[in-house]
Amino acid sequence: MMKTNVSKMLGLLVGSLIVICLIWASIVLGLTKVTTQMVMDSFYHFDGSNEHIIIQDTRIPRALIATAVGASLAIAGSIMQGLTNNPLASPGLFGVNAGAGFFVVVGISFFSVTSLNTFTWLAFTGAAISAIIVYVLGSMGRDGLTPIKMTLAGAAMAALFSSLTQGMLTLNERALDQVLFWLAGSVQGRDLEILMNVLPYLIIGWIASFIIGRQINVLSMGEDMAKGLGQRTILVKLFGGVIVVLLAGGAVAIAGPIGFIGMVIPHIARWLVGIDYRWIIPYSGVLGAILLLMADIGARYLIMPAEVPVGVMTAFIGVPFFIYIARRGINE
Repeated sequence: MMKTNVSKMLGLLVGSLIVICLIWASIVLGLTKVTTQMVMDSFYHFDGSNEHIIIQDTRIPRALIATAVGASLAIAGSIMQGLTNNPLASPGLFGVNAGAGFFVVVGISFFSVTSLNTFTWLAFTGAAISAIIVYVLGSMGRDGLTPIKMTLAGAAMAALFSSLTQGMLTLNERALDQVLFWLAGSVQGRDLEILMNVLPYLIIGWIASFIIGRQINVLSMGEDMAKGLGQRTILVKLFGGVIVVLLAGGAVAIAGPIGFIGMVIPHIARWLVGIDYRWIIPYSGVLGAILLLMADIGARYLIMPAEVPVGVMTAFIGVPFFIYIARRGINE
């Protein structure tokens, strides 16, 4: 575990360099052989060749989308775990991703939505509604909000939205063709336009997440302690909830419901830098980008020439980790 702020800053710098290297690897690796020189030529001497088109229209958007989505999901997960004091909290497990995906499918199935901007707002709406319902259900009862009730409520909402989504797609083959690969979670086939459409909301979420780190540190000591120190815990939770909706909803709008990144990465970040959320949040962002970039590169080679949705790759990592955390019953 890193102890000093200097070593933590150095670790963050090393992680950022790894992200840059993986972005480059994501651009050059794949079924179509691409060299470094081809990448440079596609910027300065674009000739319309197949390789240059693949680099500019497929590989670069894919690498940037994987970076933004991975970072956003991991930061959202770290904030959720801090606000709820629940080591299993994540956008996927708490139904936020499923709610966002359900609303997008509703828009496609019943309203023939094709606008990228509308997709974004549908995803935000679904994420917000799911988060509110889970919070209300988890707060019911004499003992108030507890980690186990939040986990059960989140699992129930995730199952409900997933079942409703599958039911609608069964009755609408056209919608099924449009969103099947998207629902599995993938950064393949996305163009830069959809990232640019959502990026302002993600940037707001990233900046706000750094601001809330100190408040989460206080809240993680216990709600009674936080109130005793003068913190308005309701406002902190509301602010954190808005950040989660922006980041998770935006990520789902771009790449579909990719699971487990938001649960796994914050634990790795805490192992590296301790319990200070001023460091956990930026480390989660960097590590989330690294994980999704690596998963996406691996997805290209597993059953080449076909590709595995990156959401399947993250599940291979996340499911054993979920079982490990659940068995240990960690309370951080």
